[in-house]
Amino acid sequence: MSYKGHNGHPIVERVSTADASAIKGMPRVSISKATAHEVISLAYGFFTPLTGFMGREEIDGTLDNFQLPDGTLWSIPIVFDLSADDIENLGVTEGGSVVLDYLGVPMAVFEVNEIFEYDLERMAEKTYGTSDPRHPGVKKTLGYQNRFIGGDITLINEPVFHEPFKKFWMTPKQHQDALTQKGWRHTVAHQTRNVPHTGHEALMKQAWFAANEDMPVDTLSTGVLVNAIIGQKRVGDYIDEAILLAQNELNVSGYFRQDVHMVSFTLWDMRYAGPREAIFHAILRTNLGCTHHMFGRDHAGVGDFYHPYDAQNLLKQYRAELGIKPVFLRENWYCPQCQEVTNSALCGHDSKSQSFSGSLIRSILTDEVKPTQKVMRHEVFEVVMDCAAEYGEGSPFVTEEYLRDRRPVFTLNPVEGLDA
Repeated sequence: MSYKGHNGHPIVERVSTADASAIKGMPRVSISKATAHEVISLAYGFFTPLTGFMGREEIDGTLDNFQLPDGTLWSIPIVFDLSADDIENLGVTEGGSVVLDYLGVPMAVFEVNEIFEYDLERMAEKTYGTSDPRHPGVKKTLGYQNRFIGGDITLINEPVFHEPFKKFWMTPKQHQDALTQKGWRHTVAHQTRNVPHTGHEALMKQAWFAANEDMPVDTLSTGVLVNAIIGQKRVGDYIDEAILLAQNELNVSGYFRQDVHMVSFTLWDMRYAGPREAIFHAILRTNLGCTHHMFGRDHAGVGDFYHPYDAQNLLKQYRAELGIKPVFLRENWYCPQCQEVTNSALCGHDSKSQSFSGSLIRSILTDEVKPTQKVMRHEVFEVVMDCAAEYGEGSPFVTEEYLRDRRPVFTLNPVEGLDA
């Protein structure tokens, strides 16, 4: 099978078997969990056409023109930072290679093509449209070290995923195989970091109908791929286990047919870059084989840094270059007068509507009071509560205890013949 991704680029897996003799003597650089996530995504082709961390020319083109040097649409810098002192002390040089260690275990070989400085304020302002350090993405960018390294990545130690993540993990090629096996000619992606309430469910169903468009009415050749983002956790976020298992419960309990709904995840630390991250998400899901992508209110935004529909407006500008069809959706609520989930384009009873606000859902889950079916499916609620008990120290939300004690999403096997 031919695996094609963004802009027709082939999905290339840069994965090899660890060979202690081949990497012995190379400089070894310890990396964070966030960087380990990006190494995995680069190596398996989630970020096609990127094959490694960006150099200066790629960053400049991304920030100034939304383009890689070959003209391919791209929106978010994918960078590797290291201090000048570490570069000197470890002996990292242009034209050489280093071993990237995660938790003391060799993970990947990094071919060092370029070492350079970059203006962090410029990177932050261009990426997020602000240099305000209250923006979490700006804070992350301004915290980078004073040198960047560009070059290709080869994964030499594949991650071993633990349950419940293992059953939801697929590479881009495996995603495309799965969609083919299901017979889905159209697949609409749903981006999420949340457990689902009925407003989310309604949005997915609206997107399914939109993506079905010209499909024969007597076949089920359109599906919904819920591709959850698993990455950096902050206190108050939903725990990862609850996100995946609760989303999957929608088809287990029959609110979606199992042959039109599937759940998977991508390792990615959200940048909260609003419009630019929306384009990145479209590119990412193109690489998974999706033909459509739903975008709702305030996609990938944070606080009041972006207008609620800025992402949709930017996507319209780059519609021809996307390679995936955006499905634009409005905010939903439950209207007691209509007795259904609806939105302002259809219903004139705004003052009596029940908003699916984050605070409402959080109060329901925190108080462990079973919601009405109009707000959250009872089966989904029970799964969230079970996850809280099993994985979350009694809470469905991230706590300091969860961050300290949780079982990791994945681990790496030691490389025989190479000391940590």
